[in-house]
Amino acid sequence: MSKILITGSMGTLGKPLTATLRRMGHEVWGCDLQHQRHDYYIRADIAEYRQMERVFEQDYDYVYHLAAEFGRTSGEEYYETLWKTNAIGTRHILELQRKKGFKLIYASTSLIYGEMTDEAMTEDLPDRKALRPPNDYAVSKWTNELQIMNFQKVFNIPVVRCRFFNVYGPGEFYHPYRNAICLFCYRALHGLPWTVFRGYDRVYMYIGDFIPTLARVCERFKAGEVYNIGGTDCRPTEEISDIILKTVGLDGSQVSFKDKDSNNVMSKRPDVSKAMRDLGHNPTVKVEEGLPRTLEWMRNVYELTDKFPQFTKEPMSDLW
Repeated sequence: MSKILITGSMGTLGKPLTATLRRMGHEVWGCDLQHQRHDYYIRADIAEYRQMERVFEQDYDYVYHLAAEFGRTSGEEYYETLWKTNAIGTRHILELQRKKGFKLIYASTSLIYGEMTDEAMTEDLPDRKALRPPNDYAVSKWTNELQIMNFQKVFNIPVVRCRFFNVYGPGEFYHPYRNAICLFCYRALHGLPWTVFRGYDRVYMYIGDFIPTLARVCERFKAGEVYNIGGTDCRPTEEISDIILKTVGLDGSQVSFKDKDSNNVMSKRPDVSKAMRDLGHNPTVKVEEGLPRTLEWMRNVYELTDKFPQFTKEPMSDLW
């Protein structure tokens, strides 16, 4: 089996990806900013080249590059950190790939497409149409893809780019810059208000459908390919909020509505047929199933087990 490094290994996606790849028989190493006790872990900041050289004192067959400064609002408020981490950090990874020769799997975002309500979001869309990424986070991730394409052209490095669409589920801890489902679930459980923007829709993908596909990229690696990895369950944001309210048993009085979400797009609907064909991608969990699982995980992790006992009868071990 392969020796694999995951940057951002302690993140929402990095942790379950690490566990899944190990179950598949791979030797998996991680790097992130946290101090950890794990043997197969090296603390490093991807924006600091000397630290990354330590990570690459040993060789890897594949590198999953997940580490990034995440979130459109975070990217606006902390843009210095965003650009140093995402642009300089990715350049460091590319320089090290050029020297070491590993295969790279890069985590991009659906936001690079910008607003494309009149056309399906297929992987070749940037080749046919000018992109207008709506915020600094999206611009930085498209910049990363341009960096990669330049290195592919000049140095012929092997890379697969994956564009992620609205992953949600257990394992996503709350902070104010997280995705809408995480924000709504946390606030519902804690009795806090939240805002819903009318007219926005998304294709949501449960993390249990997403991680197996991402894990298979290394085993079905095709240098130069680009994949949309997303769901097929498209819902308005208002409907997501309503399902959470119903599941928790709230009347919705804490929800307010607005018509415009700055630095965001109205609709994100990917064409995922290529990932289905090449990677065995098979999203099956609908939000009516995934949202209660997410709420139950969050209820346990934030020690709210005395609240809302009515909305699940599933044991935690079966949730993901």
